[in-house]
Amino acid sequence: MPPRNIHIIIVAIFICSVCFVTAKRAKRAMLVGDAIELIDRYYVDPVESASLVEAAMTGLTASLDQHSEFIPADMYSAFNDVIQQEFAGVGILVEQPEAGKPVRVITPLVGSPALMAGLMPADQIVSIGGEDVSKMEIRDVSNRLRGPVNTDVVIGVRREVDDKTEKLEIRLTRKSIALESVVGDHRDPDDHWVFRLRKYPEIAYVRVTSFGEKTEGELRQVFLEELGSDYEALILDVRGNSGGLLVSAVNICDQLIDTGRIVTIKTRGGKIDSKFDATPGTLVPKEIPVVILIDGNSASASEILAACLQDHGRATVIGTRSFGKGTVQNVLPLESGRSALKLTTARYYRPNGKNIHRIDNAPEDEEWGVSPDEGMAITMTEEAYRELVQKWQRASFPVSSQKGDAEGEPASEASETLPLKPPAASSKDAQGRTIDPQLNKAIEFLKQKRIEQVA
Repeated sequence: MPPRNIHIIIVAIFICSVCFVTAKRAKRAMLVGDAIELIDRYYVDPVESASLVEAAMTGLTASLDQHSEFIPADMYSAFNDVIQQEFAGVGILVEQPEAGKPVRVITPLVGSPALMAGLMPADQIVSIGGEDVSKMEIRDVSNRLRGPVNTDVVIGVRREVDDKTEKLEIRLTRKSIALESVVGDHRDPDDHWVFRLRKYPEIAYVRVTSFGEKTEGELRQVFLEELGSDYEALILDVRGNSGGLLVSAVNICDQLIDTGRIVTIKTRGGKIDSKFDATPGTLVPKEIPVVILIDGNSASASEILAACLQDHGRATVIGTRSFGKGTVQNVLPLESGRSALKLTTARYYRPNGKNIHRIDNAPEDEEWGVSPDEGMAITMTEEAYRELVQKWQRASFPVSSQKGDAEGEPASEASETLPLKPPAASSKDAQGRTIDPQLNKAIEFLKQKRIEQVA
């Protein structure tokens, strides 16, 4: 057979294969289209076609993992706002653990009207502007919370306190918020963050609240301009930080180590997609001891940071076991960028080669997440954690929140002024100041480290 005929046969086989696959996919897509058309034609009540398409898209991702989802057009802008660290609204992160149940506050954002007004993690949003939203979907609740700058909204919340349920109405004024992701221990009289512990100024303290597009630059400014060169130890606090951008976590790791693997990304079938390694030079001198504080709400990018510093022996990890989210999500635009699919496309592996992702219902004795170093596991009661969040609120709004205690010291006086001891049953000391046992353990460890270095 002439070579020309062989080439024609090969091309024909290839074209037939492509047509077969395309036809197979088109047949499946036609099934969804036919269903939408039948619902539109015969359902007892009229339904907008756009709503049916959106429901179909939501259903497509429902059988995937919990981090994959369809982001409709009316939510895509809000999603981008968080990543880009710019937001217009009341400033809270929310979740809906169960459909048909009230939307719940994950955390008020630093510098937000919600934080200043006293909204707390776990508060349930039951009404907005007098309208019952207790059974609405999270998207509808979020849309009602957003609005023009300088407009007011009254939020009704249900709060569980000491086995009792409180109902509160909180008035908020919406504003444009530059989402600050790197904060310090307290503010100075000029309202600037101080990145030193109040009673131990030789210890630098930096709390990273999220990993957005600006976080790396914010932290770089702290290391190069705010801290100076006379600090003796560093505490990085990522408690309550649910993550963010992978590249942000990678670049921050690179600020702290100068050699070695940071993280490895593997896609379907365990194929290595990319590897990130540290580059020479650091922004924190090697002789400076580092502690990183984590808890059960430290996830994703927070775990990349903690795992990297722990595996390289650059930081001591103190607190409680992290959340265990070791997957990577990519946002894939649809409809020319009006909506998107957020899909889990890969898993990340820490420098020691382990994947820290926790599968559903994983038992406690399995290895997942980032665990504190030996002897550094310090738990906090729910009461203590709520008091800690309130302390963070007072630090963010010193003028409006500080009332002063019986001794004339500011109410936001940090817990590092307390005697160093294990977690107490109460979340406050005899003077009514907040006890932060995890921070106290970090200070105790760093002071001992300093003694050993001197010796």
